[in-house]
Amino acid sequence: MARNAEKAMTALARFRQAQLEEGKVKERRPFLASECSELPKAEKWRRQIISEISKKVAQIQNAGLGEFRIRDLNDEINKLLREKGHWEVRIKELGGPDYARVGPKMLDHEGKEVPGNRGYKYFGAARELPGVRELFEKEPVPAARKTRAELMKDVDAEYYGYRDEDDGVLIPLETQYEKQAMLEAVQKWRTEKETRLSGEKQQHEDEEEEENIYTVHDEERDEENREEQEGEEGGVAFIAHVPVPSQKEVGHARAHT
Repeated sequence: MARNAEKAMTALARFRQAQLEEGKVKERRPFLASECSELPKAEKWRRQIISEISKKVAQIQNAGLGEFRIRDLNDEINKLLREKGHWEVRIKELGGPDYARVGPKMLDHEGKEVPGNRGYKYFGAARELPGVRELFEKEPVPAARKTRAELMKDVDAEYYGYRDEDDGVLIPLETQYEKQAMLEAVQKWRTEKETRLSGEKQQHEDEEEEENIYTVHDEERDEENREEQEGEEGGVAFIAHVPVPSQKEVGHARAHT
């Protein structure tokens, strides 16, 4: 029995090898790019991946496929894009061109990345799925600030107010308010002047009513003249060059002290 199995395996192996030589059986793509050691085959697998991505990108444009099918297609496309990158790295290691730098980016531009989630892209109808549409809604871009040179372009005579009087509206208004302001200023000046004059008059009257203790009255002057005459008769002369208070005034001052 074991002998028959061995014969069958050998026969199957020879049959498969013959088919490969004839080209009837498609060769499967290696699971890892590092398993390929031939540059032509690596480029062949890269072209195959690009072909598969193109087909799936065309399919995902149909929004009638359903949410789950669209999500699956989008995941498969992202998986193939990562695999394509691995094969491009392998091709470069085998001495081939650097497709990551010089290769076309048409398939990559079909997808759109969510801000803040770099690496995963949404293609076609996947961008309109519930929960994905909101991720792409952006706030309105703020208006760009003008430079100093751009601002100075709008500065002219009107900016400084030299043409404000050309409309014929400002001058009559200014004349009206100017007259009103002058009348108010004159009225204020007259009121202050009357108040000041009345205050000075009242102060002058208060000063006149104030009694001066050094004022010499007529009776005191007569008494002083009489004392001077008596002094002359007695041979003693006394002349007062300043007002001398009487005994009554001195006693009154001491009583108040």
